[in-house]
Amino acid sequence: MSKIIASAAIRGARKIFTDAQQTYKAALEKYGPDQEIGFPNTAYYLPIIYSMTGIAVSRMKDMEKVLDLCGRLIPPPVREITPLPYLAPALDSGMATFFAEEMIEAVRYLEEPDRYAADSEDLGDSKLWLGAANDVIFRKRGVEFVDGTAPGFAAIVGAAPDAATAAKIALELQEKNLYVFMCGENSGVRFSDQLREAGVQIGWPTRLVPFGPDIYQAVFAIGFACRVAMAFGGVRPGDFRRNLIYNKDRTYAFVLALGDVTDEWYANAAGAINWGFPTIADTPIPEVLPTGICTYEHVVSNIPHDQIVQKAVEIRGLKVQVAKVPIPVSYGPAFEGERVRGEDIYLEMGGGRTVAVELTISKNMEEVEDGRIDVIGPDVSDIAAGSRLHFAMVAHVAGRNFQEDFEPILERQNHHLINQAQGVMHIGQRDIAWIRVSRQAVDKGFTLKDIGRIIHAKYHQDFGAIFDKVEVKIYTDEAKVREVLDTARASYARRDARIEGMTDESVETFYSCILCQSFAPNHVCVISPERTGLCGAYNWLDCRAAYEISPEGPNQPIQKGIVIDERYGQFRGCNEYIRKASRQKVENVSLYSLMVDPMTTCGCCECIAAILPMCNAIMTVDRDFTNMTPCGMKFTSLAGSVGGGAQVPGFLGHSKYNITQKKFLSGDGGLLRIAWMPKRLKDEIYERLKKRGEELGYPDLPDMIADETVAKTEDEVLEYITQKGHPCLTMEDLLS
Repeated sequence: MSKIIASAAIRGARKIFTDAQQTYKAALEKYGPDQEIGFPNTAYYLPIIYSMTGIAVSRMKDMEKVLDLCGRLIPPPVREITPLPYLAPALDSGMATFFAEEMIEAVRYLEEPDRYAADSEDLGDSKLWLGAANDVIFRKRGVEFVDGTAPGFAAIVGAAPDAATAAKIALELQEKNLYVFMCGENSGVRFSDQLREAGVQIGWPTRLVPFGPDIYQAVFAIGFACRVAMAFGGVRPGDFRRNLIYNKDRTYAFVLALGDVTDEWYANAAGAINWGFPTIADTPIPEVLPTGICTYEHVVSNIPHDQIVQKAVEIRGLKVQVAKVPIPVSYGPAFEGERVRGEDIYLEMGGGRTVAVELTISKNMEEVEDGRIDVIGPDVSDIAAGSRLHFAMVAHVAGRNFQEDFEPILERQNHHLINQAQGVMHIGQRDIAWIRVSRQAVDKGFTLKDIGRIIHAKYHQDFGAIFDKVEVKIYTDEAKVREVLDTARASYARRDARIEGMTDESVETFYSCILCQSFAPNHVCVISPERTGLCGAYNWLDCRAAYEISPEGPNQPIQKGIVIDERYGQFRGCNEYIRKASRQKVENVSLYSLMVDPMTTCGCCECIAAILPMCNAIMTVDRDFTNMTPCGMKFTSLAGSVGGGAQVPGFLGHSKYNITQKKFLSGDGGLLRIAWMPKRLKDEIYERLKKRGEELGYPDLPDMIADETVAKTEDEVLEYITQKGHPCLTMEDLLS
């Protein structure tokens, strides 16, 4: 490593370490040694320290041992007579830098609790920085680093020469599906401020994440990578070697240093190299070209701004796969969370303001002309900015291997496929769709016909194995739209009746899903007609379709075989498959119980159910609820306890839809055992919950179930359900 870089990194590390010592001393005097400390709503404490050392910094006094470790890691300043090599001391200094910065940020959260918008994916009017991602955001976004949706991230430090250059760099990174994590400033200017100036939306939904104004917030980016390795890679806290190797091999991240590089920047760059994350700079700093820790070069400098993204991708060894869709705007997952608001709206369709409906239906081969796209009615060129239109899109699909059951599978993809076009917002599905097209997209030439081009291209790219042709008709004439609406609603009703009428007894084959084994190696999800996947994304028909599309994929048929236990839902074929698929880690699984051999849970579950022993009942909580639950744990703590493929009696991951399926926890008393759930979840499933309650003889069941507005502790839940006469109180003892 360059002697100049090593010297600067060690100097920077010592400055930051001194700052951490002073910060700790002042906080210790002010708050005392037992003051709780950490990043909010996370089970990972201070994640870099936790992942590298296994030390769970939860109180002020815990910081002392980490500071002692930092003091041992940072060597004396480099002198002229100091012999080579410089690499190891510089890397140790970088690691100590991150430890020190995490402790400084933890105290900052204590001193300035409103500094960051920690519980939000978006920035409000009064918030400029997002800070450390809480576990709800982390689990939602972190899985993308595992399934390939996001191959990695660019950590941008400093600022570009101007807002236009910043916007161009950000767009190029988005097009490569990378997250952009921002911190630090260059001569008082910050990259995130430049994006705001250029009118670019920033926040987690657009993958442009402003962590904070200073270089210290670089730890939020590295901490995110450490949490990915622990949560999804099965790496234990303290196993620093596996964590570093996991990130080098799996998380394609790099640092873009824009502007004059300070000693503190050098220290952070040295720290990033430990994870295999190289630094690419736009200024003429010394370079570190030999390979070693990083896949290729460690530090490359003086790269022009129009080449810097491509150079970074090359140096990190990232193979980017970008979907080529023939439309005039950029396209990719990075734009899926974009919002089109207010004065930016050129055209709006649906959303309760007009009719908007989408339908995918199968046709005979001779009835479909592949690639044909028709717009019947006004297009964007026929209307003024700010207009509204009715909208109906019908995709006619034909194929020798296509089945009617595949129609809703493809139709369900419209939401995220259309949403990935820059400047186009899509919400909802079926007959509650809502589409907005921005002025910027129209200025670039986007028309409604391009929506059809997206559907044609992506259906072929993603589902070409099951069909041969697709043509798209888009209607904006109100009379025609309403004709399509009537046709679509009749089709939806037939589909729902087909799915709702299926029972576990009516089929001999269930399906597996092992999509999450990359981060939960022991987890095997069994999906039956009456038990949807715990992530909420797959039902039995979806899995059957997925198997047809990819016979070697993660959804495999399971012959359920002889019934071992009808009450709890144990089947010989399922148990045999699970033993094999879990590598003999799980012996038996009950489909209908959380008390007896419950199914394993990964990190993707929509909800987690847990027993409330005093109430002889069960509660459930969804991942959007961030407060404490009556069982004494938040969702994040529950997920940390049962996620990762663990089989824990008394706890179970499940989907929202599963709550009102007839087999839901039927071995433990079923839906009538549920005594508490968050109000927002109860409101979301209210109609199905009421209908199911009526079937069970309790038409007022939704009102009998407590929520956080009436009960926050198990004692309060017991008091509430006693007043309401909840049926769980007279059921057999759950723990017997």
